[in-house]
Amino acid sequence: MTVATISSRGQITIPADVRATLSLKRGDKVNFIIIGNEVKFLPVTKDINTLKGFIKKPLKAVSIEEMNKTIKTRGSSS
Repeated sequence: MTVATISSRGQITIPADVRATLSLKRGDKVNFIIIGNEVKFLPVTKDINTLKGFIKKPLKAVSIEEMNKTIKTRGSSS
């Protein structure tokens, strides 16, 4: 596990191995994404394909008919 220390100004240096893995270089930007108690960061300068796998696939496939039925049911209760 790679560890970074927060400075008195609230800053961290991204460790070299993390920068290398993400191909980050000076001037690159990153987005911070908060999910529950976890924070992920993604390079802004990367291709959208780097997001593959970020959102997990549902366990069960849902048909269009099931989606329409759910939308109709939940939409009518508002």
